[in-house]
Amino acid sequence: MRLDKYLKVSRVIKRRTVANEACDAGRVLVNGNVARASYAVKVGDIIEISFGTRQLKIKVVSVNEHATKDTAADMYETAT
Repeated sequence: MRLDKYLKVSRVIKRRTVANEACDAGRVLVNGNVARASYAVKVGDIIEISFGTRQLKIKVVSVNEHATKDTAADMYETAT
């Protein structure tokens, strides 16, 4: 699954266009490298996102095409 779609389906970022713009601006890192929106997300990847002054670091647990509001948070876990 594409990185921008994963961020939207897992509800980390509200809209796919916003996720795409964040990737284009270089604010999204996957495994320590700047990632494009077309990056193929795999289980075990560490995603770091910069929201202004706030940093979010998550680990990909599962990759599902569709997720409900209740199951979206199960797609990732907070990484340290």
